[in-house]
Amino acid sequence: MAEKVSIEKLLREGKNIEIAPTGWSMYPFFVQGRTRVIVEPYRGERLKRGMVVLYRRPGSILVIHRIHHVGKDGVYLVGDNQTEIEGPLKKKQIYGIMAGYYKDPHRKKFISVHNPIYVLLSRVWLFLRPFRHGISEAVHRIRRYAGD
Repeated sequence: MAEKVSIEKLLREGKNIEIAPTGWSMYPFFVQGRTRVIVEPYRGERLKRGMVVLYRRPGSILVIHRIHHVGKDGVYLVGDNQTEIEGPLKKKQIYGIMAGYYKDPHRKKFISVHNPIYVLLSRVWLFLRPFRHGISEAVHRIRRYAGD
């Protein structure tokens, strides 16, 4: 029987990984059951607002969220479908940085973190963090009204 290798171990060994995020915290960029994310090892490079990182909550699960800001006391993160900022996290809790993602499970269209449209949309969405709840409510009302 093959040994189960942890995600953290693979990243520490310098290997890129592909994961299928679960949950809805990164919606609308990641859709559960469809999106496949490519994560590169975090090697101590400068962390910046807007980057998506894979980290482990203390004594808990691996999470992939976007950096809201980096402070003197650590890194603050937020899911794309959330308004509450989490942190501070220590850099040692970060294992990887997203290189890009596939929008579909068949890996037909890769979107790099350097794609200008992705960069623009992710910056705008991060800026709109305080208003996300209202935006989501409006979208749901429009969908109900449209019969979707």
